[in-house]
Amino acid sequence: MGKTQNYDHMKLIREYAGGHAKLIGLGRCLAGVSAILTLIPYYELWKIIRIAVNGDDTDKITMYAWISVALIVGALLVYIVALLCTHIAAFRVQANMRSSLMRRIITLPLGVFDEDGTGKIRRIVNDSTAATETYIAHTLADKAVAAVTPIGLIVLVLAFNWKIGLLCMIPAVIGFICMMSMMGKGMQQKMKEYQDALETMSSEATEYVRGIPVVKTFGQTVHSFKRFKACIDSYGKWTTDYTLVLRWPMMGFMTCINAIFAFIVIAAYIITKDGIANADILNVMYYIIITPLVTIALTKLAYSGEAEMNLIDALKRVDKIMEIEPLKESASGKKPADCGITLNNVTYRYKDATRDAVSDVSLTIKPGEHVALVGPSGSGKTTLAELIVRFFDVTSGEIVIGGVNVKDMSSAELMKQVSFVFQDSRLIKKSILDNVRMSKPEASEAEVLEALKKAQCMDIIDKLPEGIHTVIGEKGTYLSGGEQQRITIARAVLKDAPILILDEATAFADPDNETKVQEAFEELSKGKTLIMIAHRLSTVMNADKIFVMDDGRCTEAGSHDELMKAGGLYKRMFDEYTRSVEWKVGA
Repeated sequence: MGKTQNYDHMKLIREYAGGHAKLIGLGRCLAGVSAILTLIPYYELWKIIRIAVNGDDTDKITMYAWISVALIVGALLVYIVALLCTHIAAFRVQANMRSSLMRRIITLPLGVFDEDGTGKIRRIVNDSTAATETYIAHTLADKAVAAVTPIGLIVLVLAFNWKIGLLCMIPAVIGFICMMSMMGKGMQQKMKEYQDALETMSSEATEYVRGIPVVKTFGQTVHSFKRFKACIDSYGKWTTDYTLVLRWPMMGFMTCINAIFAFIVIAAYIITKDGIANADILNVMYYIIITPLVTIALTKLAYSGEAEMNLIDALKRVDKIMEIEPLKESASGKKPADCGITLNNVTYRYKDATRDAVSDVSLTIKPGEHVALVGPSGSGKTTLAELIVRFFDVTSGEIVIGGVNVKDMSSAELMKQVSFVFQDSRLIKKSILDNVRMSKPEASEAEVLEALKKAQCMDIIDKLPEGIHTVIGEKGTYLSGGEQQRITIARAVLKDAPILILDEATAFADPDNETKVQEAFEELSKGKTLIMIAHRLSTVMNADKIFVMDDGRCTEAGSHDELMKAGGLYKRMFDEYTRSVEWKVGA
């Protein structure tokens, strides 16, 4: 079973192993040798039984016993060395796989993490590489043993009494057929479905955990997260159906491998019906001892087959990440002349989507202009902002900053031009200083403090036990959503990029925090091109221009007064927003 469905997994493993690939071959060979050494003591055992039955030279029993002990110890030592070889290679393969994955992941468009979910990607990096390590470290050695053992067993089973041997092999052959029926072509697809279900649950569970505060606040149940519950229900149904499909083959396999003793009884009856001889007693006793090895060998074959399918599925998932094309880096070295932004007939469709998320959008933002993107949920506002910072590449059209197409800029140059603050901004488990410095690693502490002051964060710093050196998430030190938002704004202040994108940046702020966040934004946006995405329309009334998105298209553009006079979608949205703000209990 070196290849399954034309997928040469061993070739891929050898590539990841590099110079350690020879250790894998050596480990498999040593495991095969240990299997042979393990079987030889059974021949010595047959000699001991023969002496005991026939009453021959009993002095030799001690010699045969010590030979058996030496062979067993030798087999154990050889197998330990085999495992040492495969483990060293396995750790190298796992390290190389994770390094390759992480090198590829950091080159991927940031939008990939929105599409596939961080839970799925994390599971591939952790679990798929771990499955590969387990297969190389343990299963390859067990497969070598499982391949050599049946050959040796056939010799042992047929060598002393071929009639008893053949009868003992009948249930083994039937059990092997039952096992192979479970390992058919459909099994690999079932394994893929199983891993897909686990990935989906992992991703949805991540989102569920993030939403637990909302569930507790509003007294909701798991039904509030329909997708999470649906994927659990789907997984439960799949496992039940699949278990039922395997029920009869598994029953046949387990029955046969445990029924070999029954066939020994039948064989003993047949060969002794005309009288019992010492040779008959010797052979029956010997087969009673040796036949459990057949059961062990078949069980190892079954588990190694399952492990191989797990491995192939894991490698294919790793391949899926490695096959995602990173954004093409431009070598032109072009730099924008200013911070103006132009979108020309921009269209984008997400992977596997049936409609465009953004369709034929053209708009112009002048250098230093403050604009807003508004519209119903799902209208394409965030997608448009992500396209500007090249989270994805447009399906068609072009995005130009300062006269240069974003595709003609290096990613480092593009990131110098743009800062963004999203609604779900998160801090890493490091100090405030390190979190703010992420946008400018060479910044001094004085520069960081100045950025924190401009972002209205000093009240946060003053209450922390170690000031800017306090580690977030350590010793019970946590920040609220609004406070995290302000730290993120300080990050953007320190970066001081000429273009600033704010995506629902006050969504998680309480009234007190929102006031400070707005003050921070005023400081941050001075002299910059500002793009705001907001549902709270009161925050965009003073924008130089407002672009209204609807179903992926830009349907209106103008100042607040112009759009109100036009009486279109913006006016309807603003009127509804005003009513919602003025609504009171009992009014």
